[in-house]
Amino acid sequence: MGYTSRMLQAGGKQEAWRMFLKGLFGEVGNPHPCGRCAGDALLDFDVRMAFQPIVDAQTRTVYAYEALVRGMNGEGANAVIARVRREQLYRFDQTCRVKAIVTAARLGMKARLSINFAPNAVYEPATCIRLTLAAAERCGFDPKKLIFEVTESERILDVPRVVTIIKDYQGRGFLTAIDDFGAGYAGLNLLAEFQPDLVKLDMALIRDIDEDRVRRSITSGIVVTCRSLGCQILAEVVETTAEYRVLREMGITLFQGYLFAKPALESLPGVSTELWEQVEGS
Repeated sequence: MGYTSRMLQAGGKQEAWRMFLKGLFGEVGNPHPCGRCAGDALLDFDVRMAFQPIVDAQTRTVYAYEALVRGMNGEGANAVIARVRREQLYRFDQTCRVKAIVTAARLGMKARLSINFAPNAVYEPATCIRLTLAAAERCGFDPKKLIFEVTESERILDVPRVVTIIKDYQGRGFLTAIDDFGAGYAGLNLLAEFQPDLVKLDMALIRDIDEDRVRRSITSGIVVTCRSLGCQILAEVVETTAEYRVLREMGITLFQGYLFAKPALESLPGVSTELWEQVEGS
């Protein structure tokens, strides 16, 4: 059992976690790992992580798990994010990254780990990534299994800077993704600036797509565009078998949503053979 596991399984978990996080921040520079990053004020609350599987329909396996922030009593992400003040943005972003990696390592995750990052909190990617790499090294988690998602639901204040961040991450061998594509601030303009490995279709396009000709037409066009750019489509928030089958017919192979599994707090849910047979109609 490694240092991190012994520490987190010992008594006084919250104090141990604070010491662990403080040690990591201290190792890479205190108080600012990146002096120009926005919001390094200490958090006055703690967080936990839930994980939801991203599945590969071709192999019927878990392709990755997305880490989703939760409150200490399981409160949802919106409730947690509402507590973050502007001056805490950087520290919150980095804390979530570390917490996701530490928890994934403790649970023995073998699949990829997808982490959301706040595009407006990161300034110098080479400096800001150091804490993430330090956490992965200490926990024994392979950093090449990390996926970084930039969400469209947050208005990006400096698109060229975010493009620089994404390209830096890609150059380091990390997979990258645009989250909530089709319902956010940048849309096709952001895709024109950089081409991530994954494009995650937003719920607004997915919901009832089996009954909506317009949504099918728009989504089909996005699939063709992304395929020509070398981006893989991931359909998220899929809730019904009918939605899944329409998307599958478009050639989409990666899926995420309640149809397969709900996010589980500090647990790694799988997908049973029986469920695959049900959704595939076999």
